[in-house]
Amino acid sequence: MSARVGTGERIGIIGGGILGIALARALALRAAGEVTVLEKEPRLAAHQTGHNSGVVHAGLYYAPGSLKATLCAAGRMSIRDYCLEKGLPYREVGKLVVASDESELGALAEIERRSIENGVPDLVRLEGESALRDVEPHVTGVAAVHSPHTAIVDYAAITEAMAQDVRAAGGSILLGSEVVAITRDGDTVRVRTATSEHTFDRVIACAGLQSDVVAKLVGADPSPKILPFRGEYWELAPERTDLVRGMIYPVPDPRFPFLGVHFTRGVYDAVHVGPNAVPALAREGYKWLSISPKDTWQSLRWPGAWPLAKQHWRMGVDEISGSLLKPLYFRKAQKFIPELRMSDLAAKTAAGVRAQAWGRGGELLDDFAVDQVGPVTVLRNAPSPAATSSMAIADYVIAHYLARTA
Repeated sequence: MSARVGTGERIGIIGGGILGIALARALALRAAGEVTVLEKEPRLAAHQTGHNSGVVHAGLYYAPGSLKATLCAAGRMSIRDYCLEKGLPYREVGKLVVASDESELGALAEIERRSIENGVPDLVRLEGESALRDVEPHVTGVAAVHSPHTAIVDYAAITEAMAQDVRAAGGSILLGSEVVAITRDGDTVRVRTATSEHTFDRVIACAGLQSDVVAKLVGADPSPKILPFRGEYWELAPERTDLVRGMIYPVPDPRFPFLGVHFTRGVYDAVHVGPNAVPALAREGYKWLSISPKDTWQSLRWPGAWPLAKQHWRMGVDEISGSLLKPLYFRKAQKFIPELRMSDLAAKTAAGVRAQAWGRGGELLDDFAVDQVGPVTVLRNAPSPAATSSMAIADYVIAHYLARTA
């Protein structure tokens, strides 16, 4: 299938996070047609894009050959080059993935293997605490892999810069435009918001936490469904940020698509501890008291709810306990930095909510997933490293789903 999008087509994009804007930019710069972005919030990057830790992943964890692995590698380079072009901050602070004891050495070796296959640049295996402390002077552990080129950025600023490119190329970005209906009308698609109606030749939905809702509007398979997980961060007290040079990560549990509580020096030098992974009670539930009975009921009645709960209830109890009880959260962090004091976790910062796709059998989807329903393309699962991969995902979608057909 050739990657040819019809010139002069009217293309609608649902969602103003970094994926939607990256797609709008790629199409506008290709002069593919009249590009319009519909974003329900009054600003761009309002949800996952603006609430993540800002890491530009190098590709350590992902199954070789998967979309995550291939698009992360390409996306990292694109993000780096774009930041250099636009004068946006891009800091290679490096990432240390630490095995805290010998029971984690097998999983660490698997990360090293995947990293090598995925072409992670200049990866180094470190043995013994003294070698680890050459990279992170306050860390403890028995071994680690070090990715010196893992970087940190401001994804909201990148999204705004790409939005300027869209507008400069003649595209439109309409804020406060929540999509409430999508209707096929012959060869065109009518998209209705609360205040307007638009007619497009093609539609691409990058709706994140609402991706299954939009998929339902176009008649796509209800599966996968979005299960929101809130990730909560603590911030180190300013006088204690010298405990962390770059990023310190645990060896993740391969059963879950989450990386565990870790330390990240941000692009503006604040150091964050987290996130955890707590099932949220609303799709956009950034606080415990943010509760949507509708969202919660839809999750509970999903066929995959009981299998998921049966398999992972211990993990859920552990994450919820750490969220509610600071000492439990603190102990997870102190495991890697013994000098850490509970008072060093100075304040909780704004949480993020991850749009995690799950199937009817309770399985949590790991790789990126895209559906096609006629002229409508729906991104169904785009968790981390989607921000890192955003420009590469845009190229991939254009090449594989927007090619003009006879």
